[in-house]
Amino acid sequence: MPQELIIVIALAVLFDFLNGMRDSSNIVATMISSRAFSPQAALGITAVAEFIGPFLFGVVVAKTIGADVVEAGALTLSVIAACLIGAITWNLVTWFFGIPGSSSHALIGGLVGAVIMAVGMDAIKPAGLYKVLIALFTSPMIGFLGGFVITRLIYFLAQNATPRINNFFKNAQFFTALSLGLSHGTNDSQKTMGIITLSLVISGVLPDFQVPLWVIVISAAAISVGAAFGGWRLIRTLGGKFYKIRPLHSFSTQLTSSLVIISASLFGVPVSTSQVVSSAIIGVGSAERISKIRWSVAGDIVTAWLITIPVSSALSAGVYWLIVNAIK
Repeated sequence: MPQELIIVIALAVLFDFLNGMRDSSNIVATMISSRAFSPQAALGITAVAEFIGPFLFGVVVAKTIGADVVEAGALTLSVIAACLIGAITWNLVTWFFGIPGSSSHALIGGLVGAVIMAVGMDAIKPAGLYKVLIALFTSPMIGFLGGFVITRLIYFLAQNATPRINNFFKNAQFFTALSLGLSHGTNDSQKTMGIITLSLVISGVLPDFQVPLWVIVISAAAISVGAAFGGWRLIRTLGGKFYKIRPLHSFSTQLTSSLVIISASLFGVPVSTSQVVSSAIIGVGSAERISKIRWSVAGDIVTAWLITIPVSSALSAGVYWLIVNAIK
């Protein structure tokens, strides 16, 4: 393999690892805060589920990322490297400040920014980009509404239940956490698979866009290892800064989030786990009482969502400019 290709694959694996580390916090935060599982058990369940997910639900999302957003002929390994460096940089910034920004937004923004800097707007496929952006921006609204409706339904069905029902919601989180881990591993690791496979096609290692088994394995492994480390800054944000999480809240959040993310994966569209989970937490809390939510925290997260694509685009465009000028 050419050295440049090895560097790009290494960057993609690093992005995947950081994605798992950041987004595992979204999956385990409510489990830990509701005292359903210890941090070690929660992260262990998540890591195993993250690895298994891509093997169960296919690689449709990888094809969307790799083939539908930009013209393949406009891509070079330098463009993809710039995209990944920009996305990694923004992920590290949001991780440092404990803000649940979107790795998916960062990757899409980085890809678009690097491509535009390299060859201009004509290389962007509007239909594919719109499909991705619509999914990224509507999935939080679906997460909010789903969390609200499911929680109201649970309150209705359990209105005559005794406090012992909390034991059910604690134990049931094993299954909802497993499904959320599977859905995240399916959707998010496929973004890395798409980038690596695209790089292999560009380098001539593959004749066309077909995701090899070894790419699935290393992508699934990287995100699951990242998940095992956990992102404790984000766990604190999602697990306690909105409101006090109880077992019912955690169960509803995980059930809602896994349904949204698995559905998106089956339709081949990438979504942001951090956005879906955060909005589901807000929807679940709002179903109990609107004033329950600390809306200032929600406002900070929405701001991060809105600026991620333009900032990561600018970062990746700048990195590409530096790479090209360094080569000269």
